[in-house]
Amino acid sequence: MKNPQAFSPEEINPLPSIEAWEDDILERYPEPHQPAKAKDEFRNYDNPGRDTVKEFYRLNHKYQTFDFVQEKKAAFLQFNRKELKVWEALDFLNTLVDDSDPDIELDQLQHLLQTAEAIRADGHPDWFVLTGLIHDLGKVLCLFGEPQWAVVGDTFPVGCAFSDKIVYHEYFSDNPDARDERYNTPYGLYEPGCGLENVQLSWGHDEYMYQIMKDYLPEPALYMIRYHSFYPQHRENAYDHLLNDHDREMFEWVKKFNPYDLYSKSPHPPVLEELRPYYQKLISKYLPESIRF
Repeated sequence: MKNPQAFSPEEINPLPSIEAWEDDILERYPEPHQPAKAKDEFRNYDNPGRDTVKEFYRLNHKYQTFDFVQEKKAAFLQFNRKELKVWEALDFLNTLVDDSDPDIELDQLQHLLQTAEAIRADGHPDWFVLTGLIHDLGKVLCLFGEPQWAVVGDTFPVGCAFSDKIVYHEYFSDNPDARDERYNTPYGLYEPGCGLENVQLSWGHDEYMYQIMKDYLPEPALYMIRYHSFYPQHRENAYDHLLNDHDREMFEWVKKFNPYDLYSKSPHPPVLEELRPYYQKLISKYLPESIRF
């Protein structure tokens, strides 16, 4: 596996910004009142941004191997990059500028506040609201020099066969695990119904933020953070054979969270200074003074 310095700039940042991946998700999973595109239409429609998205998935599917995930966990789960207060971390994430969305010129923090505010408006528990605010904080991985495809993207199990329900499944033909008899069967390293706690998923901001938060938030919140990009399961049910009953119970929370994650984007920015006191108090209720990244 290449180290980050060995990737070209084009391989590190195939997308104009990481938000382009989220826009692509919305194409696949539009709001319920909007018709979904058929798979053939999704793969072939004329869109100038499609080539960059396809290149993003090609790199993701080629390099996200079982060994790659272990390497990233060993490198990043030492939490020795930065120590920040949560609001400092939100401000740090905000330095990740998105130039790709001229129609809705909102920064990262405003997107997170919109998600949290939509959850709060619907009367959910305060820990659910906090989850909306922080669920994408793991994207700071981009600011540590990580390739986009090792930060965002649909997540999927490694160590077993890649489901054909994963978007652009054909690009897994370049992944060496697809030819490794240890990993290329439906169960691979795992047992039927072993539970996701025993399954390794592709590396990105979801797993990173889960590992940072796992001692602080209720279990449903941790499932939301850890699996909110696991679209092959919570939208496609591609890995039911690995889930246990507890996973299925907790995935009801993941499914409840997903519409807020996808559909709360609005051109009207939240008024930060009005909201900050509420969120500072909420952060203090659940999280320590500072967290290590």
